[in-house]
Amino acid sequence: MIFLYSTYNELIKIALKPRSYLGLAAITGLVGIILFALKVDGMSMISFVTSSFEQTLRFEGEVLNGNLVAFIILQMLIVHIPLLVALVTGDLISGEAAMGTLRMLVSRPISRSQLLLSKFLAGGIYTLLIVFWLGFLAVIIGRFLFGPGDLMVLNSDGLIIIQELDVLWRYLGGFCVAFLALLTISSLSICLSCFSDNSIGPIVSTMAIILLFTIIGTLDVPVFDPIRPYLFTTHMAAWRSFFDDPLPWTQIKESIYILIAHNTCFMAVALYTFHRKDITV
Repeated sequence: MIFLYSTYNELIKIALKPRSYLGLAAITGLVGIILFALKVDGMSMISFVTSSFEQTLRFEGEVLNGNLVAFIILQMLIVHIPLLVALVTGDLISGEAAMGTLRMLVSRPISRSQLLLSKFLAGGIYTLLIVFWLGFLAVIIGRFLFGPGDLMVLNSDGLIIIQELDVLWRYLGGFCVAFLALLTISSLSICLSCFSDNSIGPIVSTMAIILLFTIIGTLDVPVFDPIRPYLFTTHMAAWRSFFDDPLPWTQIKESIYILIAHNTCFMAVALYTFHRKDITV
């Protein structure tokens, strides 16, 4: 009961911070711009992509439909959302320390473990809200404006056509994996927040780690080959695997296991550090 009450308080704190609405506002604005651009001049972009296939394939129906629009939005925005998550979750511990309220929190009748886990849970709920809002705007609003239809996906192997009845469950699975990837960012930023007494440090450190791991993952250098598969950034785009045919279940499960392992590791480090943290102010 105390744990749930503490989680509720953490959610109230998140709701009262203006920066918490920055992510929702940014997603709304960016998706709105993309939807407007595709509505006005989307077919010219689609024609540029499909022109090389039109000699061998004949497309029927609306190629630019809500399912394709949602996929384009995810491709363009999902890599930017970690910053929006870290802006809020990176402040959950260090922000309390900077304001001098952390000492009061640990003096309440709740263990440090429960207090920290309630912050992890609140951060996860906020991350889920971000993912849900992106999914609503991309899939629901996209289908409302552009209508349903088969999904055309272009990957390294060529052009994949996914039937309309086979699309929504793929989006559901893709968003679940995307949430797990963003939850890893939330766990990392909260973990780093335990080491800092200011709000900027954990946010900047989180983005620096993401940038460093991304560079290591994209550099074609053999020395990084043994560690590249185990970096969480390697699996940030695992949601896209749900739009391959046939579905690479082995690859998807591997990404899920590695992301869960990273979340567990970050939480364990945070618990150890927070228990040993000397809170004097």
